[in-house]
Amino acid sequence: MAMATVKIYPNTPIGEIKPLHGTVNGPVANHDGSGGTVDAFKKMGVPLVRLHDSSFFVNYGGEHTVDISGIFPDFEKDAEDKDAYDFFYTDSYIKRCLMTGAKILYRLGQRIEPHPKKYHVHPPKDFYKWAQICEHIVRHVNEGWNDGTECGVEYWEIWNEPDNVPACWTGTMEQFYDLFEITAKHLKSCFPHLKIGGPAFAEWSVDNGRVEHFLKEMKRREVPLDFLSWHTYSRVLEDFTRRSGKVRGLLDENGYPEAESIVDEWNYLINWKDGLQESRVKLMTMEGAAMASALLCAAQDLPIDKMTYYDARPCGFCGLFKPFTYEKYKTCHAFELFNRVYGEKNRINVECDDGDVYVLAAKGEKCAGIVTYYTYDENAAEKEITLDIGNAAKLYRLDSERDAVFMGEYPAVGRITLKPNSVLYFESEE
Repeated sequence: MAMATVKIYPNTPIGEIKPLHGTVNGPVANHDGSGGTVDAFKKMGVPLVRLHDSSFFVNYGGEHTVDISGIFPDFEKDAEDKDAYDFFYTDSYIKRCLMTGAKILYRLGQRIEPHPKKYHVHPPKDFYKWAQICEHIVRHVNEGWNDGTECGVEYWEIWNEPDNVPACWTGTMEQFYDLFEITAKHLKSCFPHLKIGGPAFAEWSVDNGRVEHFLKEMKRREVPLDFLSWHTYSRVLEDFTRRSGKVRGLLDENGYPEAESIVDEWNYLINWKDGLQESRVKLMTMEGAAMASALLCAAQDLPIDKMTYYDARPCGFCGLFKPFTYEKYKTCHAFELFNRVYGEKNRINVECDDGDVYVLAAKGEKCAGIVTYYTYDENAAEKEITLDIGNAAKLYRLDSERDAVFMGEYPAVGRITLKPNSVLYFESEE
C-alpha cells in the first residue's frame, strides 16, 4: 500500500482562502424561489454565479432569459424604447440567484448554438446599437431603469467563446474585436465603477496564441479590460497550472497587470472526441468530485482570481445534481466540504509529500481542512495517510460509498486509509 504524510500547521497563517467555488448558472426553484436546489446552493456557499446558457433551461425562463435576443427580441426597434425589452424572467432568475447569497457575473451576448442552423450568434447588424442595448440591460439590473432593480451586479462579460466558430460566433475575429472594443469602451464610459471584461475564450485559444493576439490588439486600441475570462475542461490539473500561468503572464506583459484572470467554465474532461461520453459519466461520479475538490485546493496557489464550474443547470455537464429529482451528486458534496473550509477564511500552512493528495486547511473559530486523493489511473491503489492535524478532530468521509459521512473522532496524529478518488474533511474546535 502506498504511503503519504500530511501535516497541518494550525498556528501558521498564510493568507485568506480564495472563493473559487462559483458556478455557471444558479439554482432550480419553484416560482416563489423555494425548493429545487436552493438549499443546496446555500449549503455550497456559491460565491459567484455566471449567467450563461441559462436560456436552455425552462425553469430559469427558457428563451426569454439573459440572452440579448431574449431581452431585446426585435433588433429593428429603438434601443431607447422601453417597450422593446422583456426583463420578466431575467429579473426573476437574478433575484433567485441573489437569494442564495451569491453575486452575479452577467454574460452579455448569446448562448452556444451547437446545432446546424444558427439564429443569434451572428455579428450584430449594428455594433453601436448592440452596445447601447447592453447599457440599458445594465441600467435595468443595477439602476432601476424600466421598472428595474438595484442588484449591484459588478461583473459584466462581453460575449462567450468568439473563438468557438461557428457555434458561438459566425463572424471573423476582426469583427469580434470591433464589437468588443465598441462595447467595452461604451460600457466603461457609462459605468466606470463596474468591471467590464470577457470574452470567455475556449481553452485552445490560450494555447494557440489567440489570447495573446486579442490582448495585444485591445491594448493597441486602448480598450479597457477589467478581467479576462477563459475556459478549461480537463481531468489533468497541470493543464490549469500551465494555462493560468500563461494567461497571467500575457495580461502582465500586454499592459493589463490589474486585470483579473477568471476561469468561468471548467469541469472534468478526458477529451472532446472519443472521450466525451465517458467524461459525461465520470463527472457525475466520485472521480469527477475528487477532481473538483483537488482543483479547488490546488487553484489556491494558481494565478486565478475567480472560477465558475460548468454547470449547475441540469444538463450533460452538471455534476452537482441529478436531473428531475435534483438529488445531489458527489461533486455537490465536495463543494459543500470546500465551503466549510472556506468559512474559516484564514488559510493555514500544510505539507504533503504525495502529488496525488491535495490538502487545504483554514483556521477561524475552528480548524478545518480537506484532504483529497485524486487520480484518473484506473489501477491506482489505496493510500495510507499519516495525518498530523495538531489537535483531536472530527472526521467526515466522501467517497463512492459515503456522502460526507461522520466517521468519528480522530487523534491529533494518526493513520487513515483513503481509496482512490475520495475526500476527507476534518474539523477541530481547538
